[in-house]
Amino acid sequence: MREVKKDSPPAPVANLIDKLVTYVNPKEGARRMMARQVMAISGGYHGGGKSRAPMRNFNPFGGSPEVDINLDLPELRPRSRDLARNAPPATAAIGVNVSSVVGTGLSMQPRIHRDVLKLEDTRAEAWEANTRRRFEVWASSHLCDAEMTSNFYELQAVAFRSMLESGDVFSMLPQIQRPGWPFRLAVQLLEADRVSNPDFRADTANIVGGIEVGHYGEPVFCHVSNRHPGSINRAGLTWKKVAFVGGKSGRRNVLHMFEVLRPNQKRGVPYLAPVIEQLKQLERYTDAELQAAVISAAFAVFIKMDPQAFQDLFEDDDTRNTFLQKGMQWDGSLDSGQAVNLLPGEEISAATPGRPNSEFDPFVTALFRQIGMALELPYEVLVHHFQSSYTAARAAMLSAWRVFRRRREFLSSKFCQPIYETWLAEEVAAGHIAAPGFFADPIVRAAWCGTKWTGDAPGVLDPMKEANAAEKRLDIGITTLDAESIAHDGEDWESKHKQQVKEKNMRRKDGLIDAPSAPAPAAPGESSAGNPDGGTTPPPPPSENNG
Repeated sequence: MREVKKDSPPAPVANLIDKLVTYVNPKEGARRMMARQVMAISGGYHGGGKSRAPMRNFNPFGGSPEVDINLDLPELRPRSRDLARNAPPATAAIGVNVSSVVGTGLSMQPRIHRDVLKLEDTRAEAWEANTRRRFEVWASSHLCDAEMTSNFYELQAVAFRSMLESGDVFSMLPQIQRPGWPFRLAVQLLEADRVSNPDFRADTANIVGGIEVGHYGEPVFCHVSNRHPGSINRAGLTWKKVAFVGGKSGRRNVLHMFEVLRPNQKRGVPYLAPVIEQLKQLERYTDAELQAAVISAAFAVFIKMDPQAFQDLFEDDDTRNTFLQKGMQWDGSLDSGQAVNLLPGEEISAATPGRPNSEFDPFVTALFRQIGMALELPYEVLVHHFQSSYTAARAAMLSAWRVFRRRREFLSSKFCQPIYETWLAEEVAAGHIAAPGFFADPIVRAAWCGTKWTGDAPGVLDPMKEANAAEKRLDIGITTLDAESIAHDGEDWESKHKQQVKEKNMRRKDGLIDAPSAPAPAAPGESSAGNPDGGTTPPPPPSENNG
């Protein structure tokens, strides 16, 4: 078959500057023409070519994760935190994530693998109940915090918020012996800035952003400063080298929580990084509109005096000077009901502000939609305003909760579960919890460490519709009572079942509900079911032989 060749691109035409350069320096002129030829060649994607005008000056640098991320972190972190403090949209975006992902905290429910451990249901349930009870004692106390400030559920919110604002967060797991406290494990949260290269030196081949990596790029050590680099007193700032995992024991010493966006990435990117510029511009625009509206709303009276009348009224120089000094004290600010004396010859000339601006809300709404898309938040969820139909509002909530559930799973796997496994290992080592084979076999250890982390439910827009849908799912067998119970309010079905039995028994005992009625007495020679022999099984239907 004859090969079909594509038409070659047309040869570039030299312009006047090319001709002048070629005349003065033929070598440089040839280089310019070759560059033009290369620019004329492109593949099938317009976004990869440079001959089209929109792409001609679009030349981003293809840097590594260290270049594209780490070099910008010193600016991204403080800007992100400032917006989270002072810009309402940024505050709302981070707040709705923390409230929806963490809420009142993710609670642990042991779910050990009974088949692997060869445990009967009764023994397994007893082990799970005892372990959950002991972990709840540790998690609900502020003694689980190295700083003795927050309990474990509050630490989850602080860690997740810090990761969103700064890009990543570190958790050290020291062992602290406190008087009268049976647990030694504690959690110490470190803000991202405290992990950096010693003396703020540049990255090297094996130390990137304060993380010292091994042969395959795995984190081995982190370099932690003794105080925050942004503290008032930076004198005596030193760094300590801490191993992520103990060399002999294999115990976790440090947890690093961040979202991996690129291979070989070592530090996290703040959640607001893609929209920092838009949020800052929106903040400035909002402030300008607010100030214009305040000025427009102020009512002031300006007293203008003719220069000749000024000379005629004030013949005394002292009186004239006093009037002039008072007039010069006005700084241009306006207050409602203010009367301002202008200097002779002065007059107010200003454009009418025309505020409130009727175009403010549509413009800001359009910008909010773009910010919400970048942050994976529907507009209605970002602004907490649901004014459309039930279907549209539910679609927005479902879209947001897909993201929240993913981040909840991320939080549980990167923060909650590793801490629980470390706590359980110490409990087993201390003999407080029996777990045969825990330290001998990794598979057996994983079976003992099985859990389910549950959090607050998303809530419902129409309780009746949601209840009917749950009932239908149960009827056709695609869900369970336990799954529906957890999805409803985060509490397992077994606990509710026990409470319901307790409540019904108490209400029956106190006469609030009637006891179940006894079966009616049977007639002589017959049981209540109509069985002549007095049994409870109904008699069989007559057959053709005895009928």
